[in-house]
Amino acid sequence: MRLQNLGYAITAHRAQGVTTDTAHVIATATTTRENFYVAMTRGADGNYAYVVLDRPDDSHGVPHPSDNPDATARSVLYGVIQHIGAELSAHETITAEHERWSNIGQLAAEYETIAQAAQHDRWGALLAAAGLASAQVDAVLDSDAYPALSAELRHAEANHHDLDTLLPRLIAARGLGDADDIASVIHARVARATARPAGSGRTRKPPRLIAGLIPYAHGPMADDMRQALDERHELIEARADAVLAGALTDKAAWTAQLGPEPKDTKQRTAWRRAAVIVAAYRDRYQITDDRTPLGPAPQTTRQKIDAARARAALDHARAITADETRPEPARSTTARPAQTL
Repeated sequence: MRLQNLGYAITAHRAQGVTTDTAHVIATATTTRENFYVAMTRGADGNYAYVVLDRPDDSHGVPHPSDNPDATARSVLYGVIQHIGAELSAHETITAEHERWSNIGQLAAEYETIAQAAQHDRWGALLAAAGLASAQVDAVLDSDAYPALSAELRHAEANHHDLDTLLPRLIAARGLGDADDIASVIHARVARATARPAGSGRTRKPPRLIAGLIPYAHGPMADDMRQALDERHELIEARADAVLAGALTDKAAWTAQLGPEPKDTKQRTAWRRAAVIVAAYRDRYQITDDRTPLGPAPQTTRQKIDAARARAALDHARAITADETRPEPARSTTARPAQTL
């Protein structure tokens, strides 16, 4: 029987070239991919990773803003794999920077930031018309929860909810005098009331979403804000199309789960519209796992919403291909009885 070697703890840098029977690795959110690889290949019989999910700091009485309370071992290790510590060549640096600033995650963040600024006055006026006092409106607009409320109002409108009618009803439903954060309370009420798109059955309209994920910023706003939003709208749609086209050209493994591209023109258009949403989701959340179209389980509320949309699009694409490949029912060959003259 081979015994496990005993030794003192060393860093991954010093472990280069060292071999032991088993290796026990402590991985944190700051661990790089290169160091993790070195550490996890030192053991001849076994390599075990222990993932740190909390970072106690006695000098802080409250959690640090960079802490992620929703972190899981899977999400931390996924981040480690994405964390490249090696220096890049000039060409690789240019390519990485281009990807960083042109991917849908970055463009969506820009769109949402601009939309929040562009709709600031409109939401303020809507809150006042809905029954809030001037001081309450100011408190909402200054709240840390306002960005989330602004995004929720935009989401509700993209789902065709009439905010001019809905918001006064939600605010009047229960008093806000004892609320610690009015913005958070209104946000929760709006989210609960608009969880489903407006309308039902055949009267329900599809949500107004960019690349099937990002709620469209509607309503009056300054011309330069509208132009900035429209430019990013076009860039997001173009990026999603390019990501899908590249994946199909390269025959990426995940595209096989979309089903074969239909031959019928109408069905092919619908299939591509659904496939683009899946591609946009992968690009927005930097999904690199080629085995599954949607990658690991989503970690945040926003990603869970987008994942549900991407899953619906994936199912729709599969249904389209299944419908096209389904054989037609055989025609009856039973002879008609002869008529008596």
